[in-house]
Amino acid sequence: MFSDAFVTVMPAPETGNPPSLDTIAAVATAVAPGQGGIAVIRLSGPQAQQAVQAVTRFPGQQEWASHRVLYGHVLAADGVERLDEVLVLVMQAPRSFTAEDVVEIHCHGGVIAVQRVLARVLEQPDVRRALPGEFSQRAVLNGRLDLTRAEAITDLVAARSQRAAQLAMAGLDGGIQRRIGALRERLLDQLSELEARVDFEEDLPPLDGEALLRELMEVREKLLELVADGERGDALRSGLRVALIGRPNVGKSSLLNRLSRRERAIVTDLPGTTRDLLESEIVLEGVPITLLDTAGIRSTTDAVEQLGIARSHDALASADLVLLLFDLSAGWTPEDQALLARIPEAVPHLLVGNKEDLATVMADGHDAAPAVDVTLSAQTGAGEADLVRLILQRCGALTEQPLLLALNQRQMDLAATAAEALHRSEEVAAQGLPWDFWTIDLRQAIQSLGEITGEELTESVLDRIFSRFCIGK
Repeated sequence: MFSDAFVTVMPAPETGNPPSLDTIAAVATAVAPGQGGIAVIRLSGPQAQQAVQAVTRFPGQQEWASHRVLYGHVLAADGVERLDEVLVLVMQAPRSFTAEDVVEIHCHGGVIAVQRVLARVLEQPDVRRALPGEFSQRAVLNGRLDLTRAEAITDLVAARSQRAAQLAMAGLDGGIQRRIGALRERLLDQLSELEARVDFEEDLPPLDGEALLRELMEVREKLLELVADGERGDALRSGLRVALIGRPNVGKSSLLNRLSRRERAIVTDLPGTTRDLLESEIVLEGVPITLLDTAGIRSTTDAVEQLGIARSHDALASADLVLLLFDLSAGWTPEDQALLARIPEAVPHLLVGNKEDLATVMADGHDAAPAVDVTLSAQTGAGEADLVRLILQRCGALTEQPLLLALNQRQMDLAATAAEALHRSEEVAAQGLPWDFWTIDLRQAIQSLGEITGEELTESVLDRIFSRFCIGK
C-alpha cells in the first residue's frame, strides 16, 4: 500500500498498564480559527502507541522509542490521503504526565486540521475522547502528582497575571502539599497519643491536656492564616470587578482609558457619550481588574441609552468595588448624591473627585461633598497612584505581608472545616470530657486536610474536582 520510502514501526513493548484501562485522546491546546501555528493532540493509555502507529506513516529509518520525536504524516482511513504533516512525541510509562503510555501528535493549528486528525485517532479500537481533566486525574491516581499540584496546573493555565502565575507555580512546586501535610502530621501525632490513652491509659504516663489543646490551637491558627491568604490569592486568580459610575461627562471614560493605557472608550464633551457598559481588562500591581465603564445614570428618553443605564445598575450589584466619580470643578450636586444612594450597601465604594486640574474653588450653590477618598485628574494622571493603592486596599488585595502561596476555594473550604473542628476541642476541654471525645473532632480535622492533598478522597469527589478542568488537561 505504501512506497518503499515508508517503514513499518514495530509495536511498543508492554508497559504493564492495566489492560482494562481506557485509552483517552483530546486536543491539549487551544483551538481557534486562524490562531496557533501548532496544536497538540494527546493520547494516554495502553493503546496510545498502537493507535498513533496505525494512523501515521514515518519516512526513512526513524526509531520509535520513548522520549523521541518522529516526523511523519497522519493518513486518512484509505491509507492514501494525507490529513496533516505532524511530529509525534512518544513518552512510555512511567515517564510521562499520567505515568501511563502517552503519545502527543503535534499538528498544524487552527480548527479543521486538528479535528480531522483527532477524529482519525478516535476511530481506533479502544480509544475514546477524554473527559474534562481526565489526564490530570490519571496523574493523581497513578501517583504522578498529588492533588494540590494537579489543581495548581489548571490555576497556572488560567493565570491572568504574573502574580497569579507565581502563586500557581508555588503550588506546582509542592508548597501547599508541604504546608498542609506538615499540619496534618502534627494532628496525627496528637491523635496517636490520644488513642494510646484511650486503650492503655493505665499503662502510660498522664497526658497534658493543656499542652495538647495549645498544640491544636496553634495548628488552627496556621490554618486560618492559610484561609486568609487564600482569600487574597483569590483576587489574584479571579480578578476584581470595579465599576465606574458618575454623572455624564465627569470623566469615567477618560479614567478608564488612562488606567487601561489605550483608547478603549470614546471621550467627548457631550453628556451621555457612553451609551452601553464597556469593559476593560487591566492588571494593577499583579491583580487582574475588570473595569466596568457604565453609561451615565440620568433621566433620558433615548431607548438605547436607557438600556445602557439598566446595565449600569446591574454592574453595581455585581461589582467588588464601585468608584463614584464627580466633577471637582462643578462641585457636589444632588445628582451625585442620588448616585451615591444607588450603590448597594454590601458593595464597598470610593468617592473620587476628578478634574483636579480644572478645580479652583468649589462651585457656588452646591452642597459640600461627603468625605472624598481621593482626588485626581484623569487627563494629566495626577493622583492615579493614590487611586490604584486605594482600589487594592479597599478590595483587600494589598497588604504588607508578601503572599507566597494561596489555597483555592475548595482547599480554603476544607481548611476552614478543619479549623472549626479544632475549635470545638476548646469546648471538649472546658467540659473535661474523656480522651475519646477529643478524637472525634480531631479525626474530622485530619480527614479534611487529607481531602486537600488527596490522601482521603472518594472517586466521586475526584470526578467532581476534575470535571472543572478543561478537556485535554
